[in-house]
Amino acid sequence: MAKQYDVLFRLLLLGDSGVGKTCLLCRFTDNEFHPAHISTIGVDFKMKTIEVDGIKVRIQIWDTAGQERYQTITKQYYRRAQGIFLVYDISSERSYQHIMKWASDVDEYAPDGVQKILIGNKADEEQKRQVGREQGLQLAKEYGMDFYETSACTNFNIKESFTRLTELVLQAHRKELDGLRSYAVEELNLAELEEEERKPQRAENSPKACWC
Repeated sequence: MAKQYDVLFRLLLLGDSGVGKTCLLCRFTDNEFHPAHISTIGVDFKMKTIEVDGIKVRIQIWDTAGQERYQTITKQYYRRAQGIFLVYDISSERSYQHIMKWASDVDEYAPDGVQKILIGNKADEEQKRQVGREQGLQLAKEYGMDFYETSACTNFNIKESFTRLTELVLQAHRKELDGLRSYAVEELNLAELEEEERKPQRAENSPKACWC
């Protein structure tokens, strides 16, 4: 059977509860948008395969709960991430201010060299905006990250932002990719994710509006 992908790695979605992380994930992987959904409890994930620069990349995208009580669970997943989205809601100044806390957690728990992108979600809610685009750009510049404003509701910049983070991870593994093109691939030592990952810890869910 022909191989369905060349490399496999993990992306994480981090940010406060309610910023729309689950909506971003569902829009990217399933092209679906649910204005109301069940809050993520602990962690959950979806898979998608995309092609970047001629390489078929299988992405395991982890959606983490933003509530403080789940932090112990979610931090266990930082150390195996190759790429991380730091997500805030443009209609919530509080979620924007908390990006500094999330970035600090990434510095502490994620591996060196992990690739990061800052996301200002819910760009369709311009009338409720509390965080200007320039503020997002400035914060991203301070942390050395790319920046996108997105909307899961209108599908704005969803594919672009996920593709860009994938490109950054692939560029960070350029040496391995050169080997891949020579058919001497070692799978970037990431295929083991398929074997070791179990269905994430979950509890009974509670209804919560997404507000995406």
